[in-house]
Order: sequence, then C-alpha cells, then structure tokens
Amino acid sequence: MEDEKGVLVQSLIDTVNEISTISDYRGTVKKQYCNLARRLKLLTPMFEEIKESKEAIPEETAKALVSLKEALASAQELLRFGSEGSKIYLVLERGEIMTKFYEVTAQLEQALSAISYENLDISDEVKEQVELVLSQFRRAKGRVDAPDVELYEELLSLYNKNNDVTTDPAVLRRLAEKLQLMGIADLTQESLALHEMVASTGGDPGETIEKMSMLLKKIKDFVQTENPNLDAPLKEKNPGPSQGGQASSDRNHKAPVIPDDFRCPISLELMKDPVIVSTGQTYERSCIEKWLEAGHRTCPKTQQTLTSTAVTPNYVLRSLIAQWCEANGIEPPKRPSSSRPSKTSSACSPAERTKIEILLCKLTSGSPEDQRSAAGEIRLLAKRNADNRVAIAEAGAIPLLVGLLSTPDSRTQEHAVTALLNLSICEDNKGSIVSSGAVPSIVHVLRIGSMEARENAAATLFSLSVIDENKVTIGASGAIPPLVTLLSEGTQRGKKDAATALFNLCIYQGNKGKAVRAGVVPTLMHLLTEPGGGMVDEALAILAILSSHPEGKAAIGAAEAVPVLVEVIGNGSPRNRENAAAVLVHLCAGDQQYLAEAKELGVMGPLVDLAQNGTDRGKRKAAQLLERMSRFIEQQKQAQVQTESQSQIQEARLPSNAADS
Repeated sequence: MEDEKGVLVQSLIDTVNEISTISDYRGTVKKQYCNLARRLKLLTPMFEEIKESKEAIPEETAKALVSLKEALASAQELLRFGSEGSKIYLVLERGEIMTKFYEVTAQLEQALSAISYENLDISDEVKEQVELVLSQFRRAKGRVDAPDVELYEELLSLYNKNNDVTTDPAVLRRLAEKLQLMGIADLTQESLALHEMVASTGGDPGETIEKMSMLLKKIKDFVQTENPNLDAPLKEKNPGPSQGGQASSDRNHKAPVIPDDFRCPISLELMKDPVIVSTGQTYERSCIEKWLEAGHRTCPKTQQTLTSTAVTPNYVLRSLIAQWCEANGIEPPKRPSSSRPSKTSSACSPAERTKIEILLCKLTSGSPEDQRSAAGEIRLLAKRNADNRVAIAEAGAIPLLVGLLSTPDSRTQEHAVTALLNLSICEDNKGSIVSSGAVPSIVHVLRIGSMEARENAAATLFSLSVIDENKVTIGASGAIPPLVTLLSEGTQRGKKDAATALFNLCIYQGNKGKAVRAGVVPTLMHLLTEPGGGMVDEALAILAILSSHPEGKAAIGAAEAVPVLVEVIGNGSPRNRENAAAVLVHLCAGDQQYLAEAKELGVMGPLVDLAQNGTDRGKRKAAQLLERMSRFIEQQKQAQVQTESQSQIQEARLPSNAADS
C-alpha cells in the first residue's frame, strides 16, 4: 500500500514538473494558460509533504488523488497545445478551446475539493496554499475574457474566402503581425503544428485543417512577397555587383509564386535538399528529419506507416527547382553543407564484413545444410540493424538469396524470403531486390511456401510496393491472386500481411481490376461478417479503395454488401463508419437500386449521426449520401403524385364511358 502511495504521489509531482517546463503560450490563450500553469505549480509542496509522510492516505482521498492525476494529465495536454499548437486553430476554434479549458478547470476543482485535507499529514501553510488555489479555480470557472474580435473576424473571412479571390494586403499584414507569423521560423512552426494535427486525426486532415493550411499559405506568400530577402537560403541577402542593379530595379516587382510541387509539404518553403521517404512522398531533408526525430513513424502527407526511416535524394526534382529558379531570376537554393554521403553506406567493422563474406560462401557451397544455416544467420543479421542490411547487400547477398527462393528445402526458402524482407527495410536495397528479378520468385514462395514463408513473402511485397513503380511490377507478376488466397486461408498474421500488401498494391488503379477478378470482394465480405471481426478494419479499407473502380463497384453490389455497410455505418468504429460510407457513396452513384435498399434498411438515422459526429471525411461522405437520399426521396414522391394523378384521371373517365355504353 505504501509503495502504491509513493508511485501515485511521485506521478503527480512528475506531471506538475513537466507542466512547469511548458512555456511561450500563444497570445490568444496566454493569460488563461499562464494562470493555470502557475496555480498547478503551487500544488507541488502538498504532494511532497504527502510523499514524505509516514501516515497512510485515507481511501477517499486516495481516490481523489487518482482523479487529480487524470485532471493534471488533461491540463498538461491542454497547456502543451497552447504552447505548441496552431496559432490559426487557436483563434478560429477559440470557442472549442475555451470550452475545453473550463472543463479541465472544473475537473481540477472537483478533484481538489474531494480531498480531505484535515485527514492528511500536511502543514497548515500548505493547506492554506491549496485552499487559495482551490478558490482561484472556483473563481476562474465563471470568468470569461473577451477575445480579439477583429482578429477572429478577419481570419474567419479569409478562411471562408475562395482561393481565387484577391485578399487586401493590409488585412494579411494585420493577421501576420497579430498571429506573430512574420518570420520563416514562425511560419515553419505553424506548418508543423498543422501537420501534427493531421497526424493526430489518423491521416485524414479534413476540410477544416486543409482550409487552415491554405490560409497559412496565403499569409506565407504575403510575408515572402513583402520581404523577398526574408529567407536567406532562398535568395542571397547580399547580391554581388552583377546583381545589384537588377535587385534595385526589381524591388517593386512581386516575387514569383513558388509552384506547390516545389514546396516542402511540411514547411511550405522552396525545397533546397528534396528527399524521398518510403511512401514515395518528397520533403525537405531537414524538415522530415525533424519530424522523424520527434518520434513520428508515419508519412506527414499520406499518414501511411513508414517502412523505413531512410531517405533518398530526389535529384530530378532538385534539377527542376534549379531550372525554375534560373528561369525566374532567382538564386538557386544551396544545399546545406553535409558530410553525409548521398548513398547509404555501412559502418560495419572488417571482422563483421569477413563474417558476412564467409556466410555468402556457404550460400554458394552447394551443401543444403550450409545454405540453410547461412540463410538463417543472414536473416538474423539483416534484422539486427541498418549497417548490417547495407553491408549484406554490398557483399552481393541479394542475388544469392533470390536464387534460394526456388529451393525445395522449405526451411531454407523461409530463411531466404525473410532475409530479403529484412534487407528491404533499407531504401537502397528495394531497387536492388527488384532489379535482381526477385519479384517472380517471391510470388512463387507466396504460392507454394510454408505458411510462415508465405506470410513473409506477402510482407516483402508490401515493403517493396511502397515505391510506386514497384506496384506496377508486382501487380504484373501475378502476385495478386495468391495474396487473395492468403487473405482467405492464412493465419491471422498471414491475413494481415496479405491485406496490407493488397491495400498498397490497389492504390495503383491498374491493380484494382486484377484484385476484383482474383475474387477479393467475396473474401473481404466474408472477413466483414466472420465471428470475432478481427479483419474488419482492413477489409473496409480495401473495399473503400476498390469501390472507385467500375469492376470493384459491380462486384461489391453483386456481393449484397449494402446490409453490412448500413450495419457498420450504424455501429462501427469512427474509421470503419467512414470507410463504409465511402463504399456506399460509390455504390449509390447513378444507381437508385442501392439507395432504395439502404433507405429500407434504415440508413437515414445513422447517416445523420455520422454527419454530425463522424470523422471529417466521414461527415463529408455522410453529407453526400444524405443529399442523394433526399433527391431520391423527392423523386419517389413526385413519381407517386404523378401516378395518383393518372389514376384519378382514369377514374374520372370511367362513369362517362359507362354512360356511353
């Protein structure tokens, strides 16, 4: 019990200490957040005296301290966002931000009020200090500070304005000054803050953050146009004698607008050293390295998981940027000086290289036992670290391992394909593996290997397919049918590996038809409805991609998917509801049969809820479906009115016809 008390109180002290390190709150929340942080720091003496006390904590007070720990964690998250979050978001969503602030304040006040101070072994001075904090929290609940209305209204107006409409430079200047976005460092930090928000949403930025990014781009363009020498690497601040005359004569001309493809998606600046990550997206080297150093393992733009943290220089784009700069009279951006070689090289010791060479000799020995043991050791070495992966490839292991994929020895085959999987983590090795003709042999293992070998073959194809041109190669090699088979009959891990590979391959339009013709849709529908539901997320994600393809749409319709989709929209997780709605949008496009079926199954209520409470993408899909459903219902009413009118006309004619007879 004493240990539990010590751990609990120490965690309270640690949280307050971490809060103390947060500083530089954004201007729009500075007053409230500084006050909150200051009050929380005053609680530290109480926690320290409780920790030093030999007396046990009463049960009710212990519960209150647990509640206080949760409240402090909420406060820490709130304060961190107030220090590092998007300045634009903090202004536009001030109502939501302040609601959260008052909720956290109430949570802290409630937890502190539940503590029985007279039963705690703490000094009178500390009790008085905590009482003071508690009274401040109570007063803060009812206090509302007036926001900067002009800043909010001008920012909101720019936020809602069409991108093609010219904005008054005076408004842009006021916004940039009030938001303190006048320097490159501030603009870059704001861009990173918006990317952090995208990452926290699971990858779908939604319309709100997308519009905020466009708003930031307008402010950034204005700042750089007003002060062309702001970004030193982009334009030399002290032009030489040959440039001096031109610089002065051109001072009144606006700087050319940088093409979006030449801007880093993170910093929005012209790229100096563009590099490609494992998803195929390009970023400024320094920006993506900061992103990775912050602990992120996803692509900032696509939110796909990065299979490797290695980056590859984008020489083609760098050349295009240089040509554009030259054509627009801009000094081409200089690459930051770096001792880093452009190609990954290994730091393995001579002894380790000798060991690798010995293993390669065993691979070529012709002895099945030597080949098996050597392939197994290379598999483990390649798994261990990046240096080993580079050294093994440099030694020439890849073609030898590819040759072992067709061996009749199942264990050797398993080691070889897994070694290639581990080697493919290194970006430079992906190209070497594909160029060595490995893909058909990996597909061979996927078809006839042991279950573990098939699983690792699927994972290898996924790793290789992060490079776009490899998606085409793998799809053309016949990989998709055996992946569908593994998705159907594999172990849980095998199904996951097959699903991730299929998802990635089907990003390429040409592979969607192949997957549909291989029978993936019935398999996915089975995974959606099987007991346990361990593959629902993956199945819906793949269906959402396939539904945009004509063959995919037809196959999903034929599989009687509408009842399942309606059920998921009503009761699924936020991401699954979103994907189910996305499939239904494509299914109902130009086909009233599915609209009618979904309406009969009661989809309207779940759609209204999704439109109000779903993810940003889910809200958009639900709104599309509701609009189509409304049009469909209106058409039904009109058709019914028309039918009734015709019936009444016919009934009116009947008596006269009878009289004539």
